[in-house]
Amino acid sequence: MESLYILIPIAIVLVCVAVGIFIWAVKSEQFEDLERQGMNILLDDDDSSSQSKREDGINSDDK
Repeated sequence: MESLYILIPIAIVLVCVAVGIFIWAVKSEQFEDLERQGMNILLDDDDSSSQSKREDGINSDDK
């Protein structure tokens, strides 16, 4: 029974911290564009890296 005097305030503090973090995330627009991150995997951003690999291959063949 005495442990409840410690556990209940700790639980209340943790809930307040979680609610505060959630409110901060909403105000800083963390949840505004949820679909963009899912679409990033479909975009082809490998053009610059594949081009540099080709240049490295050309340079190593010239040596």
